[in-house]
Amino acid sequence: MTTLKITGMTCDSCATHVTEALEKVPGVQSAVVSFAKGTAQLTLESGTAQDALTAAVAGLGYKATLADAPLAQKRSGLPNKVRGWMGAADKRSDSERPLQVAVIGSGGAAMAAALKAVEQGAQVILIERGTIGGTCVNTGCVPSKIMIRAAHIAHMRRESPFDGGIQATPPAILRERLLAQQQARVDELRHTKYEGILDGNSAITVLRGEARFKNSQSLVARLNDGGEREVPFDRCLIATGASAAVPSIPGLKDTPYWTSTEALVSDTIPGRLAVIGSSVVAVELAQAFARLGSQVTILARSTLLVREDPAIGEAVTAAFRREGIEVLEQTQASQVAYADGEFVLTTGQGVVAADRLLVATGRAANTHDLALEAAGVTVGAQGAIVIDKAMRTSSPHIYAAGDCTDQPQFVYVAAAAGTRAAINMTGGDAALDLSAMPAVVFTDPQVATVGYSEAQAHHDGIETDSRLLALDNVPRALANFDTRGFIKLVADAGSGRLIGVQAVAPQAGELIQTAALAIRNRMTVQELGDQLFPYLTMVEGLKLAAQTFTKDVKQLSCCAG
Repeated sequence: MTTLKITGMTCDSCATHVTEALEKVPGVQSAVVSFAKGTAQLTLESGTAQDALTAAVAGLGYKATLADAPLAQKRSGLPNKVRGWMGAADKRSDSERPLQVAVIGSGGAAMAAALKAVEQGAQVILIERGTIGGTCVNTGCVPSKIMIRAAHIAHMRRESPFDGGIQATPPAILRERLLAQQQARVDELRHTKYEGILDGNSAITVLRGEARFKNSQSLVARLNDGGEREVPFDRCLIATGASAAVPSIPGLKDTPYWTSTEALVSDTIPGRLAVIGSSVVAVELAQAFARLGSQVTILARSTLLVREDPAIGEAVTAAFRREGIEVLEQTQASQVAYADGEFVLTTGQGVVAADRLLVATGRAANTHDLALEAAGVTVGAQGAIVIDKAMRTSSPHIYAAGDCTDQPQFVYVAAAAGTRAAINMTGGDAALDLSAMPAVVFTDPQVATVGYSEAQAHHDGIETDSRLLALDNVPRALANFDTRGFIKLVADAGSGRLIGVQAVAPQAGELIQTAALAIRNRMTVQELGDQLFPYLTMVEGLKLAAQTFTKDVKQLSCCAG
C-alpha cells in the first residue's frame, strides 16, 4: 500500500476527481482518496512510476507527495511515456515551463481570468471568434446605459417636477448623432480596457477564430483568416457568454425583428415599437425608446419583472403608464406577421401593430458549437454549463464562468467568477459568494435589490419581518419633488438581522451597495437604523426604513438620529 499526502482539496468532489485521475495511471489497481484526511491510499503494480502519481494529482491543480518522501521531492523529468498518458506531448512539470491556460472568449469573465492566470505565472492563449470585449462593452451594458442616459436627458427637457418654474422645451432627437457619440465611447472603452491590455501583455496570445474541443485537454481553433490550429492546454476556461433567446412564435423568424443588439445600433427611432418581454432588457429599452419618441407597447406574459417582489413590478408598471407606455399584462403573441413595413402581432387581447418589434425574452448560453461532449463537459437543460463552487466543470481540467453557466447574468459576477476560476486552476482555493449580490435595473425609477425577498426567504424556511417605506417619507425624494417608489427591508424575524433589500427609487442603484455591505456584515435593522447617514441623500432612506421597525418615522424631525 502506498500513501500520498494531498493538499489543496476543498471538498469531497475534489477527492472524486483525484480518485479518477489516479486510477487512470498505468499500474494503479485501486485508489481510495479522503478529502478529510488529505490522503490517497493506493494499491500499485510493481514498477509503477511514482512521478506519474504525483503528476496526476498536480494535473488537477493539487499538490501531492509520498507520505515517506521529503517535502522538497522533485517532480521534474517525467518520462515520455508518462507525458503521453497525461494527454499531450508538451505537458509541464513545475521546473520546465508555466502552466498553459486556454481561455475561450474575451468578455468580462475571460479577461478577468486571463489577467489573473498571468498574475499567477501562467501562459494564456485567448480565443475569440468575434469582437474583442464580449457583450458588456460592445452590445450590452455600456451602449444601453448611454442610450438610457440620453433618453433620461430628453425626458427631463420635455417634462420635470420643476416645469412650473423652468419652461419645458421638447427636444429634437438627432438619433444619428446620439448613436455616433454612443459608439465612439464603446470603441474607446473596448480599446482601453480590452484590446490595449491584451496587446500589451506578452503572456497572453490572442487567436481570432472559433474554438471547439478535441478532447479534455486540447482545443481546435478554426481561424478567421483560414486554417485551423490545435491548442493543447493544462487548464481551460470557457467564457463564451450568452445570446438573445428567441421564442418559437409562429411567423416570428420570417420577420426583421430586433434583439437588443439591433435595437441599440438602430440609427432611427421607430414611431411605434412593440416589445415582447418583461424582464430587465425589455423594460430598460422600452422606456428608453419611449423617451426618445417611440409609442411603446410592452407584451408581458405575466407582469413586469415577475421574478422580483410583486411591489416592484407594480411600481414600475405605474411609472411606465404615467409616461404613456402601454403595458399589456398576461399577454402573449400567438402569431407575428410582417408586411409593407409593419409588424402585426396577434394576441388573446387583440392585435398590436408596430413599425418595429423588439424581442427581449432572456438570453441563452453560447455553448452549442463548442463540442463539449468531446471534453466530457456537462450542460443543463438550457445549454448552460454545470459548474461547482470552484467554477470547475464535470471535466477536471476545464472551468467555466459567466453567462455561459447558470450564474446570474451580470458582468461583475462574470468577472468575479473568472478571477476565482483562474485562482483555482493555478492551484489556489477560491469560491464565489453570491449571498449579498446587488442587482440594478436601469429604468426610471431604478430597481435595486440584494439578498432575500420575502418569498425567497419563506421558500428557504426563514421567518421574516419586513417593512416598506414609501419615498414620500424620504427627505431627498421630497426635495426632488419625485416620490415615486419605495424601500423595503426584509429581516430575519428571530434575530432582526437584515437579509434583504428591495428598492424602487431614482438612483436606487447608488444606495444598494450600502445595503449589500450591511447584509454582508450581518447587521441587524436596529444597527442599521443607528448608523449616521448624510441628510438629504437617497441612501438615508435605508436608515429611515430600518427605523420603521421600532417607530413611526412620520413623527420624527427631518434629520432625527
